[in-house]
Amino acid sequence: MFSIDDFSHSFITTQVDYCNVALAGLPQCDLDRVQSVINAAARLMADACQYDHVTPLLKELHWLRVLQRVQYKLCVLVHRCLNGTVPRYMTDLTVSVGSTASRRLCSASSADLVMPSTRRSTIGDRAFTHFTVTGPQAWNTTCVLRSPSTSYSSFERHLKSFLFGQYFSL
Repeated sequence: MFSIDDFSHSFITTQVDYCNVALAGLPQCDLDRVQSVINAAARLMADACQYDHVTPLLKELHWLRVLQRVQYKLCVLVHRCLNGTVPRYMTDLTVSVGSTASRRLCSASSADLVMPSTRRSTIGDRAFTHFTVTGPQAWNTTCVLRSPSTSYSSFERHLKSFLFGQYFSL
């Protein structure tokens, strides 16, 4: 039998996570609207009242907040691009700093990615190809297992734990 908890987790959260990379760079007020959907799903799963504080519920369910979900998805996509497990046009969007350095610099050995400049931070970073900006931005700010040589499952597990601890301060 399909319980309401299974429905909440498998339907609502997957709908929120679907294409959530497009949420990167949105103003906080818009992210708060999406977060309220996740909060309602957490309350439904925990059988909590409407006005119960949601942070302990999210922590218990081990769910990330919207901003961390977006960052998680971006970092996973960049990791897949660096490992070549996505189509070629996607891998061409991620360029490491070391591959563009013409001299022997300290940055040549770093795992950072090149962030292209945009004219407008509100429109340029949110353009259709905004992955070229938001992907490297998320990758460069996440300081955990940025090596493309780590396995996909290990990277996902450590990244989620890092982002979870970043917000909930384990």
